[in-house]
Amino acid sequence: MDFKAADKEYIVNVYNRMDAVLDHGKGSVLYDVNGKEYIDLSAGIAVNVFGVCDDAWKDAVMAQLNKLSHISNVFYTEPQVILAKMLCEKTGMKKVFFSNSGAESNECAIKAARKYSHDKYGDGRYTIITLKNSFHGRTMATLTACGQDELHQDFGPFLDGFVYAEADNFESVKALAEENNVCAVMMELVQGEGGVHPLDPAFVRAVVDYAHEKDILVIIDEVQTGNGRTGALYAYMNYGIHPDIVTTAKAIGGGLPFAATMFADSCQYTLTDHTHGSTFGGNPICAAGAISIIERLDDTLMAEVREKGAYIKAELEGCQNVEFVSGMGLMIGVKLKKDLGTVVKECVDKGVLVLTANGLLRLLPPLNIPWDVLKKAVAIVKDVIDAE
Repeated sequence: MDFKAADKEYIVNVYNRMDAVLDHGKGSVLYDVNGKEYIDLSAGIAVNVFGVCDDAWKDAVMAQLNKLSHISNVFYTEPQVILAKMLCEKTGMKKVFFSNSGAESNECAIKAARKYSHDKYGDGRYTIITLKNSFHGRTMATLTACGQDELHQDFGPFLDGFVYAEADNFESVKALAEENNVCAVMMELVQGEGGVHPLDPAFVRAVVDYAHEKDILVIIDEVQTGNGRTGALYAYMNYGIHPDIVTTAKAIGGGLPFAATMFADSCQYTLTDHTHGSTFGGNPICAAGAISIIERLDDTLMAEVREKGAYIKAELEGCQNVEFVSGMGLMIGVKLKKDLGTVVKECVDKGVLVLTANGLLRLLPPLNIPWDVLKKAVAIVKDVIDAE
C-alpha cells in the first residue's frame, strides 16, 4: 500500500506529516516500514516518557487487559484508586478527576474554577486569565483559553470569560484582574506550543501570591510539562508554588489516552455528584499503565533528566547557526539562524525525529534515552544545524 497517498485520501488532512511511515521500535529507537532506523527526540510530543514498547508499561497494561478492560464509573475499580492515592501522596493534592486528554483535563479545571467562584460569590465572577502564547487545547473552551490569535481564526463565536495577559508581566495580570470579575489564572510554566518558553520565577510567584490574596484560583497546565519532563515530577515543583488545580495528560498515559485534574484542599469539594463526568476517564487499562509510569519517576531519574537537558543545551548553544536555546529539563527549544523546515527535514532524513514549536526546533526525547543514543542524536542535529 502507498501509505502516504492513502493517508491523504482517507484521513482528514490537519497534520503536516513528516516524511516517515513509522512501523515499530523499542525505547528511543524507531524503524519505518522500509527498515530505516530513527532516534526519537520527539517521544510522541512528550507522551512516550520511557520510549516506545516500554516493558514495565506493557506488562502493566497487558495484565489489566486480561482482568478488566472497561467498566462504568458508577463502579469502583482498583487501578483508579491506587493511581489517585499515588498522585495525591506525591503532590500534596487532595482529589483527582480522571479523563482522556489534555484538553479534557483543562475543561475540567475551567468548569471547577467557575463553579468554585459561583458557589462562593454567585453569578458573574467567571473570567479566567491566561497568558499570551499559551496553548491549552482544541475544544471550544480550551481553544478560547489559548492566548494565540492565529488559533482563533474561523471558529467563532468563542466563549465569553477569557482574557490574555503578557507572560512575565505581573502588572498585566494585575490590571486584567482589576478590570474583570476573575475566578482563576491559568498558566503553563513552560509554554510548549508557544515556543518552549519557561516563565520567570519571580513573575510566577507574584501572580500566585496575588491570586491567593484575592481568592482567585491558580490553575497550572502540566499537560506537556508534567510527569518528569522538566526534571521534577511536575514543573510547578521547580517554582516552589502551591497551585489550586493541576492538569496533566500526555506522559501519564505512556501512550494510551489518559489525563488527570488534581485539586488542592481549596477546591477539593467543588465538583459534586453529577457536576462532571467521563465515560472512559480512569479506564482500568490506561490507569494501570499510568501507575507503572508514575511509580518510576523518582529523584534519581529526575536528576538524570536535568543532566541530559543541560548537556543538550550546552551542545547546541555552541552551534554557529543557533540564536538561543530555551526550555527546562528535557523540554528544549532551539531558535535557529537558518530555515527551520530545512533543518527538520534533514534531521529526519539523517535518522533523527524532531519537532517544532512556534518557530523553534523542539526536542522532547524519552526521559530514559541512553546517553550513547542521545549523544549520537545530538551530534547529528548539530551537524544539520551548522551545515552550509
